[in-house]
Amino acid sequence: MSDNILEMRHITKTFPGVKALQDVSLAVRRGEIHAICGENGAGKSTLMKVLSGVHPTGSYDGEIVFDGKPVHFRGINDSEANGIVIIHQELALVPYLSVAENIFLGNERRGAGGLIDWNRTNADAAELLASVGLRENPVTPIIQLGVGKQQLVEIAKALSKQVRLLILDEPTAALNDIDSAHLLELLRRLRSEGVTCIMISHKLNEITAIADSTTVIRDGRTVETLDMSSGEATQDRIIRGMVGRDLSSFYPDRVSEPGEEVLRIEDWTVRHPTQDRLVVDGANLNVRAGEVVGIAGLMGAGRTELAMSVFGRSYGRGVTGRLLVRGKQVRARSVAEAIENGIAYATEDRKRFGLNLIDDVRRNISAAALGKLARLGWVNGNEEIKVAEDGRRDMNIKAPSVMSVVGKLSGGNQQKVVLSKWLFTDPDVLILDEPTRGIDVGAKFEIYTIINRLVADGRAVILISSELPELLGMCDRIYTLAAGRITGEVPVGEATQENLMELMTKDREVAR
Repeated sequence: MSDNILEMRHITKTFPGVKALQDVSLAVRRGEIHAICGENGAGKSTLMKVLSGVHPTGSYDGEIVFDGKPVHFRGINDSEANGIVIIHQELALVPYLSVAENIFLGNERRGAGGLIDWNRTNADAAELLASVGLRENPVTPIIQLGVGKQQLVEIAKALSKQVRLLILDEPTAALNDIDSAHLLELLRRLRSEGVTCIMISHKLNEITAIADSTTVIRDGRTVETLDMSSGEATQDRIIRGMVGRDLSSFYPDRVSEPGEEVLRIEDWTVRHPTQDRLVVDGANLNVRAGEVVGIAGLMGAGRTELAMSVFGRSYGRGVTGRLLVRGKQVRARSVAEAIENGIAYATEDRKRFGLNLIDDVRRNISAAALGKLARLGWVNGNEEIKVAEDGRRDMNIKAPSVMSVVGKLSGGNQQKVVLSKWLFTDPDVLILDEPTRGIDVGAKFEIYTIINRLVADGRAVILISSELPELLGMCDRIYTLAAGRITGEVPVGEATQENLMELMTKDREVAR
């Protein structure tokens, strides 16, 4: 019998216009915890979706060998029938069903006549919950549990399917230190019981504490697999593998001439809207006129939560701290108040929150500041068209006219409409959350040029990005965020991908 329970050979997966995986190979030994590392967008989750049948046989090139035999999964049911279970970062639990109902959803415990045997269902669920160290009544609705306990319910659900290979995608991203430590200890116990685990994680301290092997993926390709018991398998080595590409010259030149301070955030703390945990913990930062300040952080670090809470407390609860615009403390308790105080926020999810995709360019551009076009409650249609035409010209929005439906534009042009909308509010500071996500290289360069033009006009820009080269190519200073805390502030002249990644993964040491 082979030492490897899994081999993925030369996997290539292509989406329209994007090669997400290219000739990726992976071998996982029986009974080990195998970590997979890489930057956001490196292809980690795509690879696991290929393995679990989310991307079925025929949608990719390459071969999967499980337990010594080639396998062909047409869907998740096929992979689960072979003992492969994936737990996604976004937990697949039904909030208003009970713990027991969630554990056996699609795998119901039936009695005579095909009806569900509730006594058996709850008894089996209680046994599985005990096996993962969770003391909850099986009839408790999932919505009443914290995210740490929900993660354990997902593992109990996996165990109910006779799991042999458990895949966990960022399992501790939303957990506090105590819940994370509990989960890692459970994975160690599962390993001792013969369950093989693959863990995708950005938390390098956890990986060095728990993993037996680590595969690094960069830009859809396998970089290397490290034996974590060797002296060479350090966090620095993993970081070099993750960010080892050269910084290319895709960024327009800009002379930095920062002026007076425009925005200051002091001791900013935000609680999760439904869970008892902090998502932003005592953050302090500032940005000046004519300056681009970056915020770097891995998934779950709290970047978007920080930005949205500053923008009219549109995220979170129990927000505390001070917000100053041009030296004056302001109370931006709503989006309208934030706009009035010169703050604008371009969301990372333009299709869901940034645009009305079934409306035209004209109305999307005017939407955030209709009051500037209205008199006695009526919008001046001619002025609205003029504003939209000015925005289309200034941003080089490629659309037949301002009456064109936004949903039919390319991603880059949609992003320019978002920027036009917020510039119409005449902000002092513009927070851009992943402004180039999902757009092509040419459109990215145009967005970068627009950003440079904004700061040249004296505006302040905060740039949130998952792409370290983008931050290094565009920013004057970069703040790093990890687990809701600011872990560093680095002038771009002193910043490298390696030292930023080190600060982004900075956390309490996890005992092995």
